[in-house]
Amino acid sequence: MKCECCNEVEATIHLTQVIDGEIKKLNLCQICAQNNGIDLNSPISITDVLLGLGNQNNKDVPSADDTVFDLSCSRCQMTRAEFKKRARLGCPECYNAFMGELSAITQAMHHSRQHVGKIPARQGNEARVTAQVAALQKDIETAIAKEEYETAARLRDKIKNLKADAALLKEGESHDA
Repeated sequence: MKCECCNEVEATIHLTQVIDGEIKKLNLCQICAQNNGIDLNSPISITDVLLGLGNQNNKDVPSADDTVFDLSCSRCQMTRAEFKKRARLGCPECYNAFMGELSAITQAMHHSRQHVGKIPARQGNEARVTAQVAALQKDIETAIAKEEYETAARLRDKIKNLKADAALLKEGESHDA
């Protein structure tokens, strides 16, 4: 089987990932793997590999040699290569410096631009209600700033209803336990 990157050399590295029940496979030669930042001596994530491959065959996408990818954090001077190698950021400013890559990684991993994490089953409803109330509180502040008091009153009532419904659910759960 030929390398999917260069289509010249026999592939010796085979990566497999299952996403939403769909199997994605990637076959690479050792040279292309190393050229795309895959350290064969450390654990890797296929997401990182999938996001960084194919650049040499696509002229519209800058290669790793282009200055577009010579990113570094203005605060801690972490480079793109260090970020890829460590898979960790160096400081809070790194989030801004590597926003494009973080966004692509988050999209690939979570099928969304926002990581929402997992909520324990027992706290799921409570966490959802808390998040909804917080969002509605912000909307109330915005409505008041715009002097839209009727909208603010409707939002306030919605918060009361959410809290009442949540209290009923919680009371029902405590009787079930």
